Amino acid sequence: MKALRIFSLAPAALVLGGMLATSAALVTAQEIERKGEGRHFYTTIRVPANAEILYLSGSGASRQENGTWGDMEQQTIDTFNGFKETLEAEGWSMSDIIQVRGFGVSDEFGLLDFDGFNRAYRQFFGTVENPQKPVRSFVEIEDLVVDGWLVEIEVRAARVP
Repeated sequence: MKALRIFSLAPAALVLGGMLATSAALVTAQEIERKGEGRHFYTTIRVPANAEILYLSGSGASRQENGTWGDMEQQTIDTFNGFKETLEAEGWSMSDIIQVRGFGVSDEFGLLDFDGFNRAYRQFFGTVENPQKPVRSFVEIEDLVVDGWLVEIEVRAARVP
């Protein structure tokens, strides 16, 4: 019986059509690639196959001490602070977030405070502390599961080991 031999194709992959591929090209393929940077988000983020992925379920604000939930800005801050705590407890960070999905409802006056969402959002992404921005979507919906919530947010995070 012949011994099983395992070969690495990595050295062979450096030569393509008689040309030497640069090591920078190989490194780039192993990094998270962000394209189309806007003020609040990127339009495209490519995650390599070797990345670790973490999904965090949709979450919303906690009731404040005075019994209210707060406005859109406060609820968004509270929700992202909750994600920050969860991520850090798992050894991740806010800079690992690659996708944000927000679901918002109008306040008691029938107004959706998208500006309030963005003001809060900018405290967590595209900052000195966290220069990264995720891809993002925000959808206005009729209602949320918890009475008093104006926004529910879910996130996905990725990092290359």
